[in-house]
Amino acid sequence: MRRGIEGVSQKMLTQTLRALERDGLVQRKVFAAVPPKVEYTLTPLGHSLAHLVDALRIWAEANVDQVLQSRDLYDREGAEAG
Repeated sequence: MRRGIEGVSQKMLTQTLRALERDGLVQRKVFAAVPPKVEYTLTPLGHSLAHLVDALRIWAEANVDQVLQSRDLYDREGAEAG
């Protein structure tokens, strides 16, 4: 999973997955293997949230250029004012 998320540390990934497990959104299963293997799956509650998160992803992908342009404009205006 860590390879699929650019820039995430193992520590942050572990903390996030533990929080999601605590909230009942994912279920953790440990397999007795060498090296140890852990598998995470969405719970029914996690599945009920997945479509909302996916809608947010779609919106972000569709609007990333406008957001970046707004940031650039804001930063330029802030630099000129300061």
